Amino acid sequence: MNARDILDKLVAFPTVSSESNLALIDWVEEYLDGFGVHCHRDYDATRQKASLYAHIGPEVDGGLVLSGHTDVVPVEGQAWDTDPWTVVEKEGRLYGRGTCDMKGFDAIALAAVPMALERGLKRPLQIALTRDEEIGCVGAPPMIEAMAESGLPKASAAIIGEPSMMKAVTGHKGGAGFRTHIHGFEVHSSIMHTGVSATMEAGKLIQWANEQNALNAARTPSATDAPFDPPWTTLHVGTISGGTANNITAKDCQFVLTFRNVPGDSLEDWKAAYLAKVRAVEAEMQAVVPDTWIETEEFFDVPGLRPEDDGEAEALVRRLTGDNGTHVVSYGTEAGQFQDKGYSAVICGPGDIAQAHQPNEYITVAQFQAGEAFIAQVVDTLCQ
Repeated sequence: MNARDILDKLVAFPTVSSESNLALIDWVEEYLDGFGVHCHRDYDATRQKASLYAHIGPEVDGGLVLSGHTDVVPVEGQAWDTDPWTVVEKEGRLYGRGTCDMKGFDAIALAAVPMALERGLKRPLQIALTRDEEIGCVGAPPMIEAMAESGLPKASAAIIGEPSMMKAVTGHKGGAGFRTHIHGFEVHSSIMHTGVSATMEAGKLIQWANEQNALNAARTPSATDAPFDPPWTTLHVGTISGGTANNITAKDCQFVLTFRNVPGDSLEDWKAAYLAKVRAVEAEMQAVVPDTWIETEEFFDVPGLRPEDDGEAEALVRRLTGDNGTHVVSYGTEAGQFQDKGYSAVICGPGDIAQAHQPNEYITVAQFQAGEAFIAQVVDTLCQ
């Protein structure tokens, strides 16, 4: 099978993050087993999802990881002109959910396996396909731990194939997310001073986030932070729900607050600042009605990717692509998680991130082919 054949198969699996990805993992394992490549799985707690990793070549340290995620975002509510679970080629584009983000890279990496076996690797190639990237990069850390605990030889570098137009992306923001549940006290709104409105208390926390954004935007960014767009830490509330009627103080309100921090800011400091504000608002609530409180649950924590001095992964990508520009992104990826575990890491993959998560998502045929040519060069390097 060539990379395009594999892409057709991968896209056909509707691996939305809320659903199981095991059918895709089963197929990949069968595919790799056909070449005599042994696979390992790392399951989530439900055992309905798994990450998969495999080692090709000599049993020595110092190899290279090609890493991609298997999950995709939903298509519900989006106006698609084609079946999102079937790759449709039209006017130089390959349409389908995940073609860009990031089953295109996954397909190219898998197609490289027989090539690597045929040419004879001097340094090993490892394939790492993760679960649950789209809900906070929660699948990569346990997989990376499992790779170490399984006795897999430790690779020295990792290429994370998120869509970067085949540019070497050497930095991205970190991130964290909190689910916040405010438990208020219901009374008739005509005597609202005797109750606690969960929605109005939520407003205090959201306004605090607005104020922090304004303060951050007003600061002069450091040289490290300046290349990012925007060059400051952002706080965002994307979903909120609460209340039962217009004339009742809301008993419950729930929202999600996320951070995207620039390298110059400590994510731990931002998390501590938010939790301190939560405790202050909670104290104000309990001064009115003691039996009120605020719950917080941190549901993801993604370290940023830091530019490396003489990084092996960056040097390889720059040598093979000829890209000498400075590229950083404001979204998070699994690259920072590999880096935190001792890998030299860089982002480089085919496609434009602007197409990710969109209706009629696509990758151009030219970018897909550029990805194939790049990975062929990677394999050549490992064979030298």
